[in-house]
Amino acid sequence: MKRLICLCWLALLAAAAPLAAQAPEPLFRTEARLVQVYATVLDDRGRYIDDLRQDRFRIDDNGAPQPVVAFENSATDLSCAIMMDTTGSMVKALPAVKNAMVRLIDEFRDSDWIATYGFDVGLELLQDFTQDKAAAKKSVLRTRAGGETALFDAISRVAGSIAGRPGKKAIIVFTDGDDNASVLSAQRMVDQAKKVGIPVYTVAEGEARESHVLRDQLKELSRLTGGKAYTAKRPQAMSDIFQDITEALRHTYLLAYRPPDVHDGKWRAIQVRLDGLKDYRVRAKEGYFAL
Repeated sequence: MKRLICLCWLALLAAAAPLAAQAPEPLFRTEARLVQVYATVLDDRGRYIDDLRQDRFRIDDNGAPQPVVAFENSATDLSCAIMMDTTGSMVKALPAVKNAMVRLIDEFRDSDWIATYGFDVGLELLQDFTQDKAAAKKSVLRTRAGGETALFDAISRVAGSIAGRPGKKAIIVFTDGDDNASVLSAQRMVDQAKKVGIPVYTVAEGEARESHVLRDQLKELSRLTGGKAYTAKRPQAMSDIFQDITEALRHTYLLAYRPPDVHDGKWRAIQVRLDGLKDYRVRAKEGYFAL
């Protein structure tokens, strides 16, 4: 079974490679030894601060200052993977979830790229990255519910498959149930997502909302990757949550720096600071593994 899962994972990565090659010329050119840091900046009243220049940002790597060598501001385009729970527990909630997902897709800019995934015991690519919002919405409306939940495996696979796309990236995960079918443990999933470094926004509803362990796992995943975790008390609340997520994505900066020449596999802490601002708060990933 593990051998089969490994082969499927390799096949998924191989399938993703041509997509990255077909993507438009990126504004943000990465190098193998660059650490990418997604950051949103808020004032003391919780309002986003936009239009900051690259020279305002300061990054510390394990306490040592590092120059910012690449930068994308909040106005640049985004690639977002939307992951939708399609397990058996979703049967009653699915119509409201689909409607919320459609409104979520409408909130993206015409220049953004959207991919949709469904997951139960496996992962299904519903719509590859596209700027055609109508196609993305159709892929959501075609989904059907059934099966168990392999949440941790699905998040890990999507993060790995979109890592090669140029520019800013994000993952939005909606789940209605606790994980009961993954090969990966929650900690392994979090560790792999931290390595990739893409912000993960999570939304727990239904049975997932009642699991304190799962909610803590999702909060840790979002906090460590620079995303945010939400809990929906009812399906109708998801529209407000998704609007809050797209608002955050529109105000995200992407920074990169060359890390110290250390390859010990240990966790290195990242701190993002700003010159010339007072009473601000930065939401960003907290570190990376020095591989």
